[in-house]
Amino acid sequence: MAKPLVSVVIPVYNMEEFLEETLDSVLSSDYPNFEVIVMDDGSKDRSFEIAESYKSRYENVRVYTQVNSGVATARNHAISKAGGVYILPVDADNRISKELIHSAVDILESDPEVKVVCPRAEFFGDRSGEWVLPPFSLSLLARKNMMDTCAVYRKSEWERIGGYCAEIVAREDWEFWISMLKDGGKVVKLPEIGLFYRVREQSKRVTDRLLKKHVIDVLNRRHPDFFERELGGPLRYQRSWSRLINRISRIIHPRRVFVGDDFQDLSSFVRVLPVHFENGGTLIYEGRNKLKEFEIHGRKLIVKSYQLPHLINRIVYNSFRASKARRSYQYAQMLRKAGIGSPAPVGFYSTGTWLLFGRSYFVSLKSECPYTYRNLLEETFTGDKEKVLRAIARTTAALHENGFLHKDYSGGNILFRETDKGIEVEIIDLNRMRFGKVDIETGCKNFERLPGTHEMFVILADEYAKVRGFDADRCLELIEKSHL
Repeated sequence: MAKPLVSVVIPVYNMEEFLEETLDSVLSSDYPNFEVIVMDDGSKDRSFEIAESYKSRYENVRVYTQVNSGVATARNHAISKAGGVYILPVDADNRISKELIHSAVDILESDPEVKVVCPRAEFFGDRSGEWVLPPFSLSLLARKNMMDTCAVYRKSEWERIGGYCAEIVAREDWEFWISMLKDGGKVVKLPEIGLFYRVREQSKRVTDRLLKKHVIDVLNRRHPDFFERELGGPLRYQRSWSRLINRISRIIHPRRVFVGDDFQDLSSFVRVLPVHFENGGTLIYEGRNKLKEFEIHGRKLIVKSYQLPHLINRIVYNSFRASKARRSYQYAQMLRKAGIGSPAPVGFYSTGTWLLFGRSYFVSLKSECPYTYRNLLEETFTGDKEKVLRAIARTTAALHENGFLHKDYSGGNILFRETDKGIEVEIIDLNRMRFGKVDIETGCKNFERLPGTHEMFVILADEYAKVRGFDADRCLELIEKSHL
């Protein structure tokens, strides 16, 4: 039976001194079905010329060139040209054993749960001896780049995670392995030496050490959930001390995180919400507070970040009163339990110190309602406006009958959509609610931030009065008075 094709990808930048040695070692492989893809990253020396000479002599060698863009982009470009089921990246100054590909493919073919097969490694050049790396574990991967680039994996995995990150200009293989392995999968280390790693003064591994802060910052932005799970917080610049530093930080800066029972699959997202909010999502509103949209595990979410309160409220929210995010979650639950529409609340997050409250975030599912009350005035809704107004009036009456008084009852906070069953209304921005009996005067005054015409107020007053058993003329009088 034919062996699956393996694509050996070699990004090259100014490696004329070592490239022939690397290519000779790869082409000496005893595996019967492999191709070699050389991607020249805008070299200024003879690297491209040397690669072309091998292309003319070997049918399984292909050579491409690109404007200098960095090793991650070059490696991605090469893999995009690859036809192999399996990928083996090799740096252009290293060598591999003739048995490496064969041994790795046999393991990958025999066990679909294996994601990566890596070789034992040996130094040569300015250093000798075996490169002793510890057994693979996610906990250690969170603190250390413990696997070299040279390892065999499925091309489908590269496609799944979106390739190597071009944002990170050092240790891009570390970020790649985290992306691939953080959610599970086996890593197998071969028992024999399969990689010969060249150590030289200007080798990438040596120069990359100067970019430690950059690397850790990018890793924390891209994988906050992974580091939260493995280290209890972000990867610190003192990497080995990360877990201890995070424990101390949690004592000094306690946080409150809550995720509803129906949304436990979103816990990892909510637990690192500030990082996700700062670095991701689509901004949909920015004012005193910010709103962003995210898509996580196929679910569309709206995250609201509340403005940092003034000093007195920071003390009050920390010890005596629920935060706006927590109230938004609780009040949405109350409305939905009463049969009043509101987007499903997912959870909330808040942080601070022992004395002072910090920032808070509220997460809900994105409403499926495309319109707000404002669309009735802007003529952007072309359906039956009277049906919509009556549905809004009934929802308002339901709020008041249940003792809910929305203190920010404005046009942008009333959403609606047309369905087969009629008009569906949802209420949002719930953190400012008051509870208790709502009489006719208070209820009608609640319409004061809903602008409209006399004809619109007649419809609202008529339907509101029907539901609550009030006089329609009196309701109209009070609603119009509230707009004076």
